[in-house]
Amino acid sequence: MFMHDDVMVGDELEVRGPIGRWFVWEADQPALLIGGGSGVVPLMAMLRYARRLGRNNLVRLLVSVRKPEQLYYSAELPGPETSLIYTRAAPPGQSRLPGRMTREDLGPLLLPDATAYVCGSSPFADAATDACAAVGVPLNRIRVERFGPSG
Repeated sequence: MFMHDDVMVGDELEVRGPIGRWFVWEADQPALLIGGGSGVVPLMAMLRYARRLGRNNLVRLLVSVRKPEQLYYSAELPGPETSLIYTRAAPPGQSRLPGRMTREDLGPLLLPDATAYVCGSSPFADAATDACAAVGVPLNRIRVERFGPSG
């Protein structure tokens, strides 16, 4: 059943969310965007904003996805400020072998004084946070939005 079939005026609803924290980027400071799977969605909005303002020099986006057919925004995403990691199966011609994101993947993308914005599942967010810290991003400049079961 859908809510529009059953909810009546005056019914009380319990709404939960967001599970983690939320973040805002004003396109005025360097940003390292790291998304796992559908976690790319809010980061794509940030990338679009930077591109629209002509400030894409301030962002680097790393997206980790299982396989090419699961990549969101596959036609719009590619650009000089984006990098893709495939964890299970990579497309032909991909130089990086499939595997999880590492700090070696992040290091070359880090802009001076960048804040890292991470979005993905809890395990992904934890791994990305650890990788950011390992490449020198101060913990107070790591913003995380995680998703998953809300209990």
